Amino acid sequence: MQAILGVLFHFIGGFASGSFYIPYKKVKGWSWETYWLIGGLFSWLIVPPLAAWITIPGFATIIAETKFSTLALTYFFGLLWGIGGLTYGLGVRYLGVSLGSSIILGLCMVFGALIPAIYYQFNPGEGKDTIGMLTGTYWGVTILAGLAICILGIIWCGKAGTKKEKFLQSGTTETTANQEYKFGIGLLVSIISGILSACFNFGLEAGKPMANTANEIWKAANTGQGEFLFQNNVTYVVVLWGGLTTNLIWCLILNYRNKTFGDYSSKTVPLAKNLLFCALAGTTWFLQFFFYGMGESKLGNGPSSWILHMAFIILVANAWGLILNEWKGTPVKARRNVIIGILLIILSVLVVGYGNSIRN
Repeated sequence: MQAILGVLFHFIGGFASGSFYIPYKKVKGWSWETYWLIGGLFSWLIVPPLAAWITIPGFATIIAETKFSTLALTYFFGLLWGIGGLTYGLGVRYLGVSLGSSIILGLCMVFGALIPAIYYQFNPGEGKDTIGMLTGTYWGVTILAGLAICILGIIWCGKAGTKKEKFLQSGTTETTANQEYKFGIGLLVSIISGILSACFNFGLEAGKPMANTANEIWKAANTGQGEFLFQNNVTYVVVLWGGLTTNLIWCLILNYRNKTFGDYSSKTVPLAKNLLFCALAGTTWFLQFFFYGMGESKLGNGPSSWILHMAFIILVANAWGLILNEWKGTPVKARRNVIIGILLIILSVLVVGYGNSIRN
């Protein structure tokens, strides 16, 4: 039952992440850097401490009493992750929701799942999965098989993307797909994003002492009720400070370079609607981690939680790509490859879920 709940929570988080970019498409008259920053203020600065305040009384005290080295390392991984998050927006901009998300999150899945397991192989930690456990147990091999199936699904989505690019370059389509589609630069920023985005999981590992403190306090007040569902909310606050720093600096640089500071006070755009859609996008984005933390409390912060989270995001993002007609007018083979990729990702979720169910 715990595994089923964990998978469900990860699905809700994945749906939030795979859907957050949709409201941005409703923003009118603002440059990318403007709406990305406004939405990000909700994602990184406003909503995380609000969620922590609601779920963890005294969260600020926990942060204040945490060792500086722990805070610094958590913040540092947040900085690196921030670069990944920044380039995520560019990857989706140039490749579309489905292909961009598939490449970025696929790489993020692999690095975020395996690097901590390799690290804990040489630096054991209580309750931490190691690469030896994954390769030396039936449940571990099953989870790795799920990861491999998901990677195969991502490859199929990538094949669809190359077919789409060739078709669009032929100039024979009237597709309503993303008019900024640029496969080369999109692929480059997506690879950078995928690698650095995995640092969010590293940040959670670095900030685990804060989550453990929140968990211990809650368990002391709620004896016999299991693990605290919202323990990671305090860690998110610090990780996302790093993300805020990176994105704030870069977006302001772009505002200066592109002379778009006027966006914030322009009277020619629907200001209230733009703010509303940015707030919706930013809040939806954060909800992915809110529910990730709940899923992790049921499955543990091992590779399986990260794999499931990423797989659901890729699944939802590709589904949105089809719904939003990003593949309209493209060859049948391209659309077929996307569908095959989605089916493989669904299969990977089932395999990883099964691996968790037989773990104990």
